[in-house]
Amino acid sequence: MDFGPHLLLAMLEGAVGAAVLALTALGLSLVFGVMRVVNIAHGEFFMVGAVIAWFVATLIGGHPAVGFVAALALAPLIAGLMAVLVDRLILKPVAYDPEATIVGTIGVMYILQQTALMTYGPEARPVEPPFSHRIALPWFEWGENGLAMFYPWGLSTNSYKLFVIVAAVVVLLAFWAVMTRSKAGLIMRATQLDRETALAFGIPVGRVYSIVFGLGAGFAALAAVLIVPIQQAHYLMGHDPLLLSFIVVIIGGLGSVRGTVVAALLIGMSDGIISVFLSPTLSKIIATLLVALVLVFRPQGLFGKKPA
Repeated sequence: MDFGPHLLLAMLEGAVGAAVLALTALGLSLVFGVMRVVNIAHGEFFMVGAVIAWFVATLIGGHPAVGFVAALALAPLIAGLMAVLVDRLILKPVAYDPEATIVGTIGVMYILQQTALMTYGPEARPVEPPFSHRIALPWFEWGENGLAMFYPWGLSTNSYKLFVIVAAVVVLLAFWAVMTRSKAGLIMRATQLDRETALAFGIPVGRVYSIVFGLGAGFAALAAVLIVPIQQAHYLMGHDPLLLSFIVVIIGGLGSVRGTVVAALLIGMSDGIISVFLSPTLSKIIATLLVALVLVFRPQGLFGKKPA
């Protein structure tokens, strides 16, 4: 294939990575934006989602789509309930102190990681996708007779990868609608803007915090369920999602949902293209350097607000 078709394939791979990264980073950004909590265990909730997806698919058996749909429903719910428990038992007792919550979530990270190692094992295990069809992609070039369409050999994608992109877009749009058009979204935004005023108006801030922390973990687990048929479930798989989510949140702006989505597209697409043409390691290095530049020249991020 020529450079153009190769670039198209790289962009499609980048779009899949960006879709999953946007969901994962959205959970981290939501928790920080509303609760001002840096959740170091966020990547492990991602891992929990992948491991639960494997367990559910294995237990149910039959057609892969049945186990996948069950995992889509159960993994975010279980991860969310675990996060609510963490909030009630660890974060709330320390009054959401920034230093204490970092130490606490580091402890949660190791607990989840070692629990997965003891129950799931050290092996990386695949989860069969619910469907997988090769889709040939057309390419256009100018020839002697003008613009012509043809199908280059090897220029194709997988139907499940396209589903991941569409599913992530649907979830992000649904979350945006909830945050901007519903009473629940109004309560979360009010709590984010001013905790004391929200308390004065009778908003149960403690309950809001628990729900938000559960939602953040649920988004991470949902992202893992979507990506695990492409990758494999492993008890150490939470490291990269955590690092990339922090990079996205810093670049986009701490607590900014719009910034998180834009930064996820930027990082995900560049990671896909650079990984295909150069090296996956180089893409991580460039992303880290980009964070350094943002911290130096625009510390609040692309869409973050300057501190008053």
